[in-house]
Amino acid sequence: MEVCYQLPVLPLDRPVPQHVLSRRGAISFSSSSALFGCPNPRQLSQRRGAISYDSSDQTALYIRMLGDVRVRSRAGFETERRGSHPYIDFRIFHSNSEIDVSVSARNIRRLLSFQRYLRSSRFFRGITLPNSSNILDDDYNGQAKCMLEKVGNWNFDIFLFDRLTNVMVQEDYHSHNPYHNAVHAADVTQAMHCFLKEPKLSQSLTPWDTLLGLIAAATHDLDHPGVNQPFLIKTNHYLATLYKNTSVLENHHWRSAVGLLRESGLFAHMSLENRQLMESQIGALILATDISRQNEYLSLFRSHLDKEDLCLTEENHRHLILQMALKCADICNPCRTWELSKQWSEKVTEEFFHQGDVEKKYCLGVSPLCDRQTETIANIQIGFMTYLVEPLFTEWARFSNTRLSQTMLGHLGLNKASWKGVQREQSSSGDDTDPAFEEMDSDVIPQEHRLS
Repeated sequence: MEVCYQLPVLPLDRPVPQHVLSRRGAISFSSSSALFGCPNPRQLSQRRGAISYDSSDQTALYIRMLGDVRVRSRAGFETERRGSHPYIDFRIFHSNSEIDVSVSARNIRRLLSFQRYLRSSRFFRGITLPNSSNILDDDYNGQAKCMLEKVGNWNFDIFLFDRLTNVMVQEDYHSHNPYHNAVHAADVTQAMHCFLKEPKLSQSLTPWDTLLGLIAAATHDLDHPGVNQPFLIKTNHYLATLYKNTSVLENHHWRSAVGLLRESGLFAHMSLENRQLMESQIGALILATDISRQNEYLSLFRSHLDKEDLCLTEENHRHLILQMALKCADICNPCRTWELSKQWSEKVTEEFFHQGDVEKKYCLGVSPLCDRQTETIANIQIGFMTYLVEPLFTEWARFSNTRLSQTMLGHLGLNKASWKGVQREQSSSGDDTDPAFEEMDSDVIPQEHRLS
C-alpha cells in the first residue's frame, strides 16, 4: 500500500507554521519500499512548485523535513522549530550580503546542475548566454586555466584561484564563514589531488577509490555552520539531537553530501548496490575527519606501519589510506608555505573568536581557543601543530616518504618556528597569554579543539 503525504504550498512572503516541515512548496514521498528501495517510475520530480521524493531518497528527505538544514537560511536558525537555545538569534552568524540574497533565486540555483546554474545566473543578471556546449565560462580560458594546469603543485595558491574564478563549488557552503567555506573545501580537494598522485597511491588506488577520495574531500564540510560541536550541543541545536551528540558535524556533512548527490542524479546510472556502497564509503571517509577521533585513526595507522603489514591490494587497507589522506588534507594548512599558512591561521582563529564572542554575549561559557581576550593566533597554532599536525604528518611521511612529504614537514617546522617568534615578540611586549595549551597531552585534547 502506498501512502502519500502532501504538504501545502506556502507563499514565500509568509512565515512557515511550526507544523509545516517543508521549506517551500510541497513534498510528497512514498513509504512503499525500504530506505534504499527502487524508485517508483510513476513518481516524477517536479522542480517547479513541488519536490517529489520516493523512499529511495529518504536520506535527502529526512534532512529536508527536519527543516531548512542550511544555516544560511534567510531566517537563520528558527529556534521555535529547532528546539535550539531560546535566547540566540543565529542570524548573527550571517553576513548582510548573504541575508539579502533572494530566497527564491537561491533555491532555484540550489536545484540546478552546473551548466544550468551558469545559464540561470546569467539570466538573472540580464545577460543572454550564447548557444555553446562548453560547461565552463570564459574565465576558464584565461588565468584560471593557466592555474589549473598547475593544480598538482603543492604551492598552489587557492586564494588567488578563488579570486580568479569565484569557485562555484560553494552553493552548499557558507561564504560568510571565515574558514569553513568553499575555499577551504577547494583547498582540501587540491591537497587530496596531490596525495593521490603520490607513487604508492597512484600505483595502487582504483578509479573508484580516486573518485571517492575527491568527492569526500569536496563535501567533507558541506553546510558547516561556522561553530563547533560543543556549541551545537550546549545550545540544544537539532543536529546535536539528531546525531546524539556524536560526530555531529561530520554526520551532517555526510548526510548533506548524500542528499546533494541523490538530488543531482549524478550517479543515477549506477546500480542501486553501487550507489549504496559509494554513499557508505564516502561517509566513512568524512567521519574520519572528526578530530576528536584523531588518536583512534592514528594508532591504527601507526600499528600497521610498525608491523609493515599494509597491503594496498586489499580494499580495506586502501580505504584506511584514503581516510588518512583526507585527514592530512583537512589539516594541512600548517604544511603550506608561510604566506598561505598564515592566511588560513588568521581565518580559523577569526571563526573561533566569533563563536567566543557569541558565547560571551549569551553567557554560555567560552569554549577553549575561542576567547580573543586570553588567546592569540600564535598560541593556538603552536598547540595545533604540536599535538595534532606533527604526529599525523610524521606517520604519513613514514608511509609515503617522498619529496612532497618532506616538503610538508619542512614547511611545518618553519611555520612553527615563525609562530614561536611571534609568540616571543608578544611576550616581550607584555601581550602574552596563558600558554597552558602547549602543556596539554595529545590524548586528552577535548572535542572543542577540533577544526572541522
